[in-house]
Formats: sequence, C-alpha cells, structure tokens
Amino acid sequence: MVLVLVLGDLHIPHRIHDLPHKFKKLLAPGKIAQVLCTGNVCDRETMEYLRSIVGGAGAEVKIVRGDYDELPDHPSSLTVTHSNNLRIGLIHGHQSLPLGSLDSLSAIARQMDVDVLISGGTHAVQAVEYDGRFFLNPGTATGAWTGAWNGIKMTSPNGDPTPSFALMDIQGTVIVTYVYQFLDGDVKVEKVEWRKPDGYGGDERVGVMPQSIPSPAPTSPSVGAGW
Repeated sequence: MVLVLVLGDLHIPHRIHDLPHKFKKLLAPGKIAQVLCTGNVCDRETMEYLRSIVGGAGAEVKIVRGDYDELPDHPSSLTVTHSNNLRIGLIHGHQSLPLGSLDSLSAIARQMDVDVLISGGTHAVQAVEYDGRFFLNPGTATGAWTGAWNGIKMTSPNGDPTPSFALMDIQGTVIVTYVYQFLDGDVKVEKVEWRKPDGYGGDERVGVMPQSIPSPAPTSPSVGAGW
C-alpha cells in the first residue's frame, strides 16, 4: 500500500493566504509516501510545507510548473511509475484545450503513455474513468478563485471554488482515491475505486464522481484523526 497526496492550484500568497486549517490538521507528517502537485504553488514556503508532509525512506515530492508559477526548476510534465508498471502522468492542465476536456486529456495521456493522468487548472474536482484510463483533478487545495471556469459548475454557496485535495491508496493495479472537500465549515470525503484494465480502447465514460460529497464512510480514512 502506497499513500499518495494529490493537490494543486494553491496560489499562495497571491490569491489566498493558506490552506484551510482543517486540511492542515489532516495532513500529519510521516503518513504520506509521495506528494504529486499539479502546480501553481507560487512560493518556496509552500513548497517546503509540502516537503514536510512526506516521511520515511523513499518519500518524495513531485511538482509540475503551473501557468502562474515563477519557479523555473519544475518540469511542465512528468511520469511516475509504481509497482506492476502502473504509470501516472502529472501536468498542470493548461495544456488541455479546451481546459478540462476529457478528449484533450485523453490524447495527452496516450501521448505520455500513462494509465492515470493527474491534472488541474479548472479548480474543480473530477475523478473519472475514460477510455480505460483514470483521470484525476484534485481541484484547488486552498479554494483560490479563478476566471477560467469554462462551464464547470462552482460548488460553494458564495460562488468561489471549493477547497479540495485527493489521497490515492495504490494497491498494485488498483487505486482507491479519497477526495476531500471543505464544505460548510467541515471536511467531507468521497471514495472512488479504479482498477487498471488489461488493455485500452473504446469509449468508456463511467465512474464520474458526484459533486455532492457525503460524510466519510467507515472504510474511509478518519477525518478527525488524520492518517
């Protein structure tokens, strides 16, 4: 079992000052083996905070460059390989035209030759199987505003993006993804499970995660106690 934290589009300090306090309480150091960040971190202090979350031998933080990042030392895309040759691609998401288009993201995933593609840019959560691959957008970890909604529905009552991140539990060729959202002053979670198929093709459009996220189920990580 490998726990991977997936987040991005923080925009600290330009659009917002920090992550929600309840998110930071959940992200206890030492439990996460890897952090995959879709970019727009925007400052070194936040980068160091992400590095402080991971712990143990082999722990690592992977960050790609967002369209507002000013730090040149991050690539625009990268690929991470886990056991059983499970390949995960990471991009910010502005490479997708239209922004967030599954057809466009699917083409990028084929070009990168990955089983899973993680992207951001829309500031809205999405966890969906499409064309046999798994596509995960963790949204914005801080709830930072964006002018590029491109038809994607805002979910918070005040019209701002909802703070969110994801935790992937990788078990061989199975990925159990827990998506956390900060709604109405509390953290709520939804679980999505995906299994790597033997081959790719067709036009499968199943497994779209509902935007109305229920309270944690007994099989989910404990929201009150951290991981």
